Amino acid sequence: MNTDQLTWTLLKSEYLHNDTWFKARKDTCRKPDGKIVDPYYVMEYPTWAAAVAITEDDKVVLVKQYRHAIQQTIIELPGGCIDDTDNAIEDGIRRELLEETGYAFNDITYLGKTSPNPSTNSNYLHMYLLKGGVKVQEQELDHNEEIEVLLVPLNELVKMLQTNSFIQAMHVTTIFYALQALGTLHLRSTGL
Repeated sequence: MNTDQLTWTLLKSEYLHNDTWFKARKDTCRKPDGKIVDPYYVMEYPTWAAAVAITEDDKVVLVKQYRHAIQQTIIELPGGCIDDTDNAIEDGIRRELLEETGYAFNDITYLGKTSPNPSTNSNYLHMYLLKGGVKVQEQELDHNEEIEVLLVPLNELVKMLQTNSFIQAMHVTTIFYALQALGTLHLRSTGL
């Protein structure tokens, strides 16, 4: 079956909520077999980016912050929304790291993109590995941000991953690809 046999046709779209950081819309679609899907809800968010960021002395830069939707303070990777003022996604992740952590990096590797939830979210998270980080300034946080910066050795990051210390699914994915790029992740074939 080719992609055209699976792709829906958008017939109508209506915004239910339209704000800077979040838009919700109700779509009416026609499936290839002619059936109408109404309503189908889609959430639109800006493009996101996250990074496994390693300092020049081989420490991984993590952030700890309160996340109100789950009402918990959690450990995450630095990152955030790509702004319209960013010339490229790479510029956005560098800016986010500088603002959140005060660190600048001289080596950047793009690891790919992932979808937070392709059934309901229209955006992507772009994943990066940054190395050679140096603290060049103090944090420049938004008015509603309170972020604690943590520096951990790479082997501690792996232990934290193994003990489910990260609950942000997109950050777990980013860590997976970063460890693979660093050559510290070895997948065993199960013979399946």
